[in-house]
Amino acid sequence: MDALADQPSAEGQKSPQRSRIANGSATLLGARDERSLYVRRMKEVIAEHVDDRGGLDAMSAAEKSLIRRVAVLTIELEKLETRFAEDETVGERTLDLYNRTAGNLGRLLDRLGLKRKAKPPMTIKGYLAAKKQQGAS
Repeated sequence: MDALADQPSAEGQKSPQRSRIANGSATLLGARDERSLYVRRMKEVIAEHVDDRGGLDAMSAAEKSLIRRVAVLTIELEKLETRFAEDETVGERTLDLYNRTAGNLGRLLDRLGLKRKAKPPMTIKGYLAAKKQQGAS
């Protein structure tokens, strides 16, 4: 078995032997519509945590896996918070679920470490490219 077969080629093409998530062409397994509110929010939360960790290149596979779980729990907690705000009759079982989910999220965040990793400073070329992209939006 060739160890390089799992790696993207020198031209940057994605390897067909890796999953869509591993090669970056999908965010969630089985997500039919990557434009759904849930998937968009997942991408936002994941991007925030990846940024805090210094970018994808600075992260281990375990960190990436934990961040995906953190994103799911964060979104589920946000959904429960919306229920609390909209329905005053939400019961103790929902509050218990919220408490347990928040505790699990806290443990995952502890495993990741709550300290932000500094990103390398942006180059002038990178800054100009970002400004140009913002102007096009």
